[in-house]
Amino acid sequence: MKISEVNTLGKLKKSGYTPKSIKEELRSNLIPKLQSGKKVFEGIIGFDDTVIPDLERAILSNHNILLLGLRGQAKTRIARLLTSLLDEYMPIVEGSEINDDPMQPISRYAQDLIAEHGDKTPVSWVHRDERYVEKLATPDVSIADLVGDVDPIKAASLKLPFSDERVIHFGLIPRSHRSIFVINELPDLQARIQVSLFNILQEEDLQIRGFKLRLPLDIQFVFTANPEDYTNRGSIVTPLKDRIESQILTHYPMSTDIARKITEQEAKIADDQLSSIHVPDKVRDLLEMISFTARESEFVDEKSGISARMSISGMENLHSTAERRMLINKEKKTAIRITDFWGVIPSITGKMELVYEGEQEGPYQVALKLLGDAIKTLFLEYFPHPEKIKKGVDNDPYGAIKLWFSGGNNLDLLHDDTDKEHKKKLDKVAGLRKLVKDKNIEAQDQLFFMELVLHSLSEFQVVSKNFVQSKISFSDPLATMFDDLDSE
Repeated sequence: MKISEVNTLGKLKKSGYTPKSIKEELRSNLIPKLQSGKKVFEGIIGFDDTVIPDLERAILSNHNILLLGLRGQAKTRIARLLTSLLDEYMPIVEGSEINDDPMQPISRYAQDLIAEHGDKTPVSWVHRDERYVEKLATPDVSIADLVGDVDPIKAASLKLPFSDERVIHFGLIPRSHRSIFVINELPDLQARIQVSLFNILQEEDLQIRGFKLRLPLDIQFVFTANPEDYTNRGSIVTPLKDRIESQILTHYPMSTDIARKITEQEAKIADDQLSSIHVPDKVRDLLEMISFTARESEFVDEKSGISARMSISGMENLHSTAERRMLINKEKKTAIRITDFWGVIPSITGKMELVYEGEQEGPYQVALKLLGDAIKTLFLEYFPHPEKIKKGVDNDPYGAIKLWFSGGNNLDLLHDDTDKEHKKKLDKVAGLRKLVKDKNIEAQDQLFFMELVLHSLSEFQVVSKNFVQSKISFSDPLATMFDDLDSE
């Protein structure tokens, strides 16, 4: 029998439908997925051996769940994906505010309707996507918002005394009956509001304004919290923590490969950008290295964390920086350069909390430092450490480059140079192209690596680098030193 044909309680009974709790529903739909080896949570990357198994165990145990982790660790996305484990459609008593099961009604409205109409009670169906309710915990959330309150307007319109339970206006939690209810940033919820959740979690009932009312609510609770909030700004009251059966720790990507996959999945890049802009493979690694470097930086508050959104918005800005340059120069195609990473700075400065030393440096300088450290890390994967090359040895791989700069030559890379100008300038530096070619780097990526060498040598103070508005100037460090002395 089709769902569209099952529109009364009588037909529902004949269809063979049997009520089950939402936790049983999640469990029964998870089991065949695990047995078949199918991926349970599509789009979640990097948690296959850590978070996901814990989550699956919690579901099999019929547990309420607390996802504990720093910002940008996919906690909310995981919660939203739980709907994929629900039955596609769920029957309810038509018109019920709280998704009453026609076979097990709990509200006065549904009970009265069934008592009046019996098997002819109208039944409607709710899709699983509508069985997800999410609330951001803020200090102004009230018990009435979550649980409910007496509604004087309803009492007046129905001509009922305040002692009648039909005057109750249900809050978000009872309206989430037979659904997944998510509270984000749980520690921000006032302690007295957290206390109101005790009975709902443990005894699965509800109390509103002193009514002798028992609603055996059936809800899958998922809470999210940031460890910083958990211990400092706010806290989860101990009895509530005790009632949340499974606490699952999330984490940042363990490797740049995993981080790259997340960025590639989440970054919204326009189709014309994808077709006209070449992204050297190591650009993706360099972008992720900035986030990894930030998480270990002495200037950045490690308790606050560095969200995956830094790399995602950074990748979007990289494409837009290259596209802007391409449009200005009336070019049809281009490739990402190291200088394009200066367009990523706005994606970095707004996504990190600085400690005192970082505040003294300033967010812009910290962002440049993170970029410089990431550039050095990538450079050392391909080229020898400049400081570890013995002096006086003839085979110094950077010898020709040093001589070129020490001969009084300068190099100015403009952010908006055309591709032709960019190539011409880099090729002027003696020994630079040969150094990169010797590493068997693909021709289309050689300019990126040539520029990488220059920026890295400046980080190691082999050459001098200065920022002048819309250009970066490379020169001999000794010449710069003498210029400074002359100016003094």
